[in-house]
Amino acid sequence: MNPNSLNIKIILGIIYITVLSIGLYFLFSAVDLKDLTSYEFIRVNKDIILKYKNENFLFLTIVFFIFSVVWTLLLGFAMPLLIFSGFVFGKWWGISIVLVATTIGATLLYLLVGYFFREMVEEKLAPKFQKLRKFFIKNDIIYFMSFRFVGGGGTPYAIQNILPILFNMPLKNYIIATFIGSMPSMFVTVAIGSGIERVIDQNAELSVLSVLTSPEIYIPIIGFAVILLSALGIKKIYFKD
Repeated sequence: MNPNSLNIKIILGIIYITVLSIGLYFLFSAVDLKDLTSYEFIRVNKDIILKYKNENFLFLTIVFFIFSVVWTLLLGFAMPLLIFSGFVFGKWWGISIVLVATTIGATLLYLLVGYFFREMVEEKLAPKFQKLRKFFIKNDIIYFMSFRFVGGGGTPYAIQNILPILFNMPLKNYIIATFIGSMPSMFVTVAIGSGIERVIDQNAELSVLSVLTSPEIYIPIIGFAVILLSALGIKKIYFKD
């Protein structure tokens, strides 16, 4: 192995761990995890967050957009971004922000990992996803779009973002497939986040019944069920052994 390449990988690894550690430190310093399970805490802070958003809409949008890009680049889960985006910005503006930001973050991650860690990815992932090669060779956009649509068949979001490295997928195709393929499931999750905000706003006491009977919640859940059933069909047709 090239010593210079090894040194670069070590430096990038140190930078990644340092940034992640700093981020977690500030997160857990600012937030008490016990409070996050308290409905009263969420309700009170919801008003503060939404008031701040109304007064600093552009600034909060830019900060959240940048954070979403970096979060995705640092192998973060998509779910917290989607729920928060819907909760604060609503489903339409929320999906616009988070879909573009996660697509950019995923693309940067794809480039970074493909350039510096290709050998590691091929060593770890190739044996598990080898059966997908024939699909990507036929039409990488359609099949990766379908792969995104079915949620990667349970594959973690970060792994989904770097998987096409195994198949040398062109960058343009990766961006198109990621943006379009991620849209349906992300929209449903953002809509659920938006619905939670409205349920909290309309109910003094939060309950399972009040959540499930709210159109803001059960309509996205029905949409998610439709997507799930469609995904199972697509998976059975295109990703069967």
